Amino acid sequence: MDNLPSSNRNTPLLPPYIAAILNSYSEVFFIQGKLSGLILLAIGLINYNTALAGLFSVAVAYTFAYFIGFNKSYLNSGYYTYNPLLAGFAIGYIFQLSWLTLGIIAIASVLAFVLTVFLSNIFYLYLRLQILSIPFVIVSSLVYLAGARFTNIYVSGLYSQPLYQDFVFLPDAVNAFFKAMGTIMFMPNVLSGILITVMMLAKSRILVVLAVAGFALGTSINALFSGTLAQSLADMSNFNYILIAIAIGGVFNVPSPKSFGIAAIAVATSTLLINAVNVFWSQFGIPVFTLPFTLITLSFIYMLSLVDYQQRPLIFKSTPEETLDHFLASKNRFPSNPITLRMPFFGTWSVWQGFNGRWTHRGIWRHAYDFVVTDATGSSYLNAGDRLEDYFAYRQPVVSPVRGRVIKVVGYFVDNPIGSVDTINNWGNMIIIEDERGYFIEMSHFAQDSIEVFEGQWVEPGAQLGLCGNSGYSPQPHIHIQVQASALMGSETLPFSFIHYTEGNIYHNHGLPAENKQVATVLPTPLHDQLTTFILDEKLDYKIFKNGNEIGDLQFVVRMALDGTFYFSRGDSKLYFGKYAGSFFIYHLDGNDQYLKLVYLALASMPLHNRIQLNWDDSISNFAALGRVRGGIAAFINSFVPGKITTNAQYQFSSEVSVTGQVYNNFFGIQHRTAVELDPYLKFKTITVDDLELRRQPNQEPAHFVNPVNSTSTSGQLPPFGNQ
Repeated sequence: MDNLPSSNRNTPLLPPYIAAILNSYSEVFFIQGKLSGLILLAIGLINYNTALAGLFSVAVAYTFAYFIGFNKSYLNSGYYTYNPLLAGFAIGYIFQLSWLTLGIIAIASVLAFVLTVFLSNIFYLYLRLQILSIPFVIVSSLVYLAGARFTNIYVSGLYSQPLYQDFVFLPDAVNAFFKAMGTIMFMPNVLSGILITVMMLAKSRILVVLAVAGFALGTSINALFSGTLAQSLADMSNFNYILIAIAIGGVFNVPSPKSFGIAAIAVATSTLLINAVNVFWSQFGIPVFTLPFTLITLSFIYMLSLVDYQQRPLIFKSTPEETLDHFLASKNRFPSNPITLRMPFFGTWSVWQGFNGRWTHRGIWRHAYDFVVTDATGSSYLNAGDRLEDYFAYRQPVVSPVRGRVIKVVGYFVDNPIGSVDTINNWGNMIIIEDERGYFIEMSHFAQDSIEVFEGQWVEPGAQLGLCGNSGYSPQPHIHIQVQASALMGSETLPFSFIHYTEGNIYHNHGLPAENKQVATVLPTPLHDQLTTFILDEKLDYKIFKNGNEIGDLQFVVRMALDGTFYFSRGDSKLYFGKYAGSFFIYHLDGNDQYLKLVYLALASMPLHNRIQLNWDDSISNFAALGRVRGGIAAFINSFVPGKITTNAQYQFSSEVSVTGQVYNNFFGIQHRTAVELDPYLKFKTITVDDLELRRQPNQEPAHFVNPVNSTSTSGQLPPFGNQ
């Protein structure tokens, strides 16, 4: 936590239009960051004609979008303007800049932007895919074809490309790789390729490794087919291998050994397409551009979505390293299965039988849970246990675990005497609820005539349904619960997980408790719900102390992202937060603001239920805890050995309004002590990490708007993971 700034900075560093232009350059290489865009812009000046054509093209696209009223927030990412940038490169590569050329660039830029907006919405709506460089391929091909009839452009506009010799001290394969890297920005020379590679290496080691591996694999396979390595290395389409490897191995899939393998297969299949397109396109004098990369990448990504490939990122961060870091940190924070239930009871119960249980939870009915009530010795009954009334669970309230509509009720079966079961009516007295998320919850073995709801009734989580009994195939009073894909009794069960419960003093946001574990439902307390509810545009002013000495002040502002997720903003950094299933969560950090990191480390999550000494674990971003250098090292290692390096946190309520904890990374031997003091009015009153402390200062601004999305979720649905 060294070198922390003390200035009160809360405004973006660059105007939106400059940020949009620079981000357009970064998007070409699947990275984010205005500094990277500026470096790429500077590298492009090696061929100033191409560079200026691209710059003019993206400026025209931005101006046109602004003129028609396009949302500037969408423009600033560069996503909608990098295709016009590439189209400008393509035109500037052939034609000398002139008034006629600028006119062609302006027309092509507007067309590329329009196609980007049109196709991106179509692709996302129907295929859930990005469009990559399809608009660029279409527009550039049209320009090259139309150029055959624009004789005035050819007469006045063609020019000789700057000649840059290969570096004689480098092997041919290395020179060919750097040329391919430069060709991505229409600068097929070794010098440009070296500079681009150095920039990428500083930003992402994973991208460079994938680029080298993709190029080597693609050219080697092509050489085997063609019979000559020299011809394979000289092919100007080789940059497609680089882009395919990067996109599939590190961008649209989380970097991992499996993703790398899929990327290798994609590169191998692309050799056939690249050669075929080269033969066909050459008849019209058109280069292949990025057509093979686009077709192969989109096909593979769509196929992986159909098989529900688990290594797909929910959030695309600025580099593959950061995407992987966020993916691994979030993996255990939220349920991997979207089907989540609250416990179907109040108080403390024991797990009698879980998934793949010892007795009846087998085959298509293996995804089910049974709960009983036990005493300190583990017994579920008093006395001899030969009467129903001896059992602690008998006639205890059973409550709804979800929000939904009751679609079936059976309540007339007699409770079995202890020692006998009903082998004909297995489910006994039961209820089926159609969850609002589209599946069905079946609960069995209610006491006779105890069910209090009727078919067609809407129920909320925690609503009493009836009393625990011993009807059906039940040797002792217990609650049976399962999730089904259909409303039919006895249909196949589906996997699920429970949310918002405790095992002793350990809080679980979600999980599947083991057999014989005692679990308790916990309910959000109004105080802690209020302590974590922030107001849109609320300003949080803090004094900064180090070792007890004041060193400065700062301000966070509460903002809302386009998808409705709230975040604390400071400068260009954003700390996304929200509530899910009875807990407050810091979702993730965009940017590198050290004080937002302080908030993240001190309170990555917190149950909205308070009990002194209640403790919980969490996973923390390596980048947030370790910094850029060690975080990058950790991500690179984790890409080959997933989960090898992790940062974890342990928190506990030391009082009703104070949380203490520690954040540690065993691999690097890092440990931070944390503390947060809460206040009904000041919310996060003090935030402490090691020797740094933030003390909130009261302000007089009135509250205008309370975030309805930021209120406690009871549906069990996954949270919006911010800034998609």
